[in-house]
Amino acid sequence: MPQQEEDLLQRYLEGKCTPEEVLTLMQWLEGTDAHRSLLRRMQSEFQRTMAEQHQISPVQSDRIEARLLQDISTVKIVRMKIYRRWIAAAAIVAILAAASTVFLLKEKERSTVPLVKTEVPDVAPGTNKAVLTLANGSTLTLDSAGNQVIKQGATVVHQKNGQLQYDTERNSTAVGYNILTVPRGGQFHVVLPDGSKVWLNAASSLKYPTAFTGNERLVELQGQGYFEVTKNAEQPFIVKVEEMTVKVLGTSFDVMAYKDEKAINTTLIEGAVKVNDQLLKPGQQASLDNANGCMYVYNNADIQQVIAWKTGFFEFDNAKLADIMRQVSRWYDIDITYNANTEPKLFGGRISRNLPLSEILHMLEANGAKFNMKGRSLSIE
Repeated sequence: MPQQEEDLLQRYLEGKCTPEEVLTLMQWLEGTDAHRSLLRRMQSEFQRTMAEQHQISPVQSDRIEARLLQDISTVKIVRMKIYRRWIAAAAIVAILAAASTVFLLKEKERSTVPLVKTEVPDVAPGTNKAVLTLANGSTLTLDSAGNQVIKQGATVVHQKNGQLQYDTERNSTAVGYNILTVPRGGQFHVVLPDGSKVWLNAASSLKYPTAFTGNERLVELQGQGYFEVTKNAEQPFIVKVEEMTVKVLGTSFDVMAYKDEKAINTTLIEGAVKVNDQLLKPGQQASLDNANGCMYVYNNADIQQVIAWKTGFFEFDNAKLADIMRQVSRWYDIDITYNANTEPKLFGGRISRNLPLSEILHMLEANGAKFNMKGRSLSIE
């Protein structure tokens, strides 16, 4: 979508467009056959929905989206967000804008194979949950509803909903180590003693001190975490993960280091980091190949795709089904097996992580995938 129209759309959704700007935006949206065709489908869907209920709940919007996506493309799956306060016309505009990035097949190129939906139990998406191991070895179970104060010597830890925040007395030399472990089907957010913020994805853990002393701030990560580090030139922040060391002064970056992935990736959002001996610039990604131990640096990393998990999405670009399902497995806490004859396919797009598992699978089925599920075990045919 051209930047000018993208800016107009943002102003429109914020209610800041002049009548002339609204007219310009509408003319642009009406400018192609693809947009007009999609507009007709959207109008029909919203007319039906608004006739049933004047306000659209978040759950409804996700389910509407799932049904519509099956009709849009056999190649791309794109997240299209619907806000309850929008009138139907505004929602259509937003969805059209999101759909402008979708590759729409010609009607004659669309698959004519009827869709048979897998009967899948509605496995709920992940939630805020974790286990905190204190310095004395005791453990506490954390969840979305928890609110408590945890005292460890000179350190006080506040749990509020899905976040931990550490407050340590100044000049404290008493240092213990805590481990925050997020299981499959979970995520959690921690504010470290220096004010640095870390978001942990499913099946991840972070080991860190209750106070940062000495000449560095060292933490150890397993799995995936997004970091916003408080600047302190005299005490660099270091993330140790497997064979990769990430050294920063103050910046935002993502580290992905799951053992079942092909590589350990550090992606710099802003600031500067040094990965092993390689200095990264914003937008670059350092990737350590788990098979050969070699590290590669890529320019122009897809930042939106890298941090999609933190903002509530799955996002892919020409990804193999197995790559997608590893993320799905961790987030929904399910086991996955593959048929030896599974046909290789590539998928792309953006899907909300707030949907139940059945909706995710139905969207993938609409694009050619086949599943069979028993309990929490999913096989890909």
